[in-house]
Amino acid sequence: MNGEAQEPASPCVGVCKMDPTTSRCRGCQRTLDEIAGWTAFSTAEKLAVLERVGGRQAWPQGKCL
Repeated sequence: MNGEAQEPASPCVGVCKMDPTTSRCRGCQRTLDEIAGWTAFSTAEKLAVLERVGGRQAWPQGKCL
């Protein structure tokens, strides 16, 4: 191991559809700003997004997208 911290992986799950009610992606639960900025975000910013995403309710299973 080289001692460098690994970059957080994107939470994208390939279900890219924005929910007009929540303004979040139904797949990964990120906002458009969080999605668009992901590649430019620092590790700390990515971790903050992942923490926020973890507290958001996912799209109910079995619903049509």
